[in-house]
Amino acid sequence: MAKDNAFQLNLPTADSLFSSQEERERQSQEYVLRVPAEDVHPYARQPYQTERLTQDLIRLLESIGRIGIESPLIVRPRLEGGYEIISGHRRDYCAGVHGLPERPIIVRNYTDDEADILVADFNIVREDNLPSELARAYKLRYDAMKRQGKRTDLTSGHFAQKLTHHNSRRELADTVGKTEDEVRRILRLNELIPPMLQMVDEKKIAVRPAAELSYLSATLQASLLDTMQCEDCTPSMAQALQMKELATKGELNGDGIFTILSQEKPNQVEQFKIPRERINRFFPAGTPAKKMEETIVKALELYQRKRERER
Repeated sequence: MAKDNAFQLNLPTADSLFSSQEERERQSQEYVLRVPAEDVHPYARQPYQTERLTQDLIRLLESIGRIGIESPLIVRPRLEGGYEIISGHRRDYCAGVHGLPERPIIVRNYTDDEADILVADFNIVREDNLPSELARAYKLRYDAMKRQGKRTDLTSGHFAQKLTHHNSRRELADTVGKTEDEVRRILRLNELIPPMLQMVDEKKIAVRPAAELSYLSATLQASLLDTMQCEDCTPSMAQALQMKELATKGELNGDGIFTILSQEKPNQVEQFKIPRERINRFFPAGTPAKKMEETIVKALELYQRKRERER
C-alpha cells in the first residue's frame, strides 16, 4: 500500500533537482533566437504583398539598412523544417534586400486557425492595404473563425459562445472597424477573376460595383473584361446590378453585357455650363436655374428660326 501511495506523490523530476532556479525560469519564458535567414519562410497563406513599395516599406528598408531588425519576427515551427513567419514578413524582406544573414525570432506554437487569424490581424487595419489584400486577409480570418465555431480571444485563450456565419462576419466587422455590409463586399472580391480584381486595385472599378460583378461566373466576367477593354469603359453601379440580376436568372450573355455597357451613363453625358454671373442681368432676381435654362433654350430656338428665314 505504501508503495502505491508513493506513486501518487507530486515528486520533482530529476531535471528540476539538478537545474538552477535561473535555468528553470529561462525555460518558462520566451526568448529571442538568432537563426540563419534560410531557416525562415513566409507564411503559406500570407495575404499581403510584402514587396509592394509603399512609403512604410521605404522607411522600413532605410531603418533596417542602418540598424538591422529591432523587433524580432514571430514564427512557428514548420513541418518541413525551419520556421514559418506569423509576424514580420516585411522585416524579413527588407533584411533580405540588405543581405543580412540572420533573423532574430521568437518561436510560438500556434495552431493553423490561430496562425491564420494572427497573420490577417497584424496588418488588417493598415491604411495602404489594397482591396485585394483586404479581401484575402478578411477571408483568411473569416474562414478560420468559422472553422473554430467559437469566439476566440487569442491574448487570453478564452473561448465563449458558438458563432454562426452571421456572427463571424459581425465579429470581423467589429475587429476591422467596418460595417457588416462593407465586410461582405470586401469578401465578395475574392470571387473576381484576377484581371478584374487588379482593376479594383488600380481603382478602375470601385469596390461596390465590383462586389456585385463578383456574382457573375468566371466565363461572364471574362466576357465583361473583353467588352470593357474593347469599348474602353467600366460599368456603373446600376449596370453592375443589372448584370447581376440577369446573371442570377441565367439570362446574361456576351451580347447582353455589350448592350448594358453601351447604355449612356449619367456621368458620361457631356455637360455645358454657363457661369451664372454672366446671365443674371437677363433675368429678374431670384429666377430659378431651371426657369433660366428653359428661357435660354426658347431664345435659341427663336434665334435658329430667324436665321433659317434669313437664308
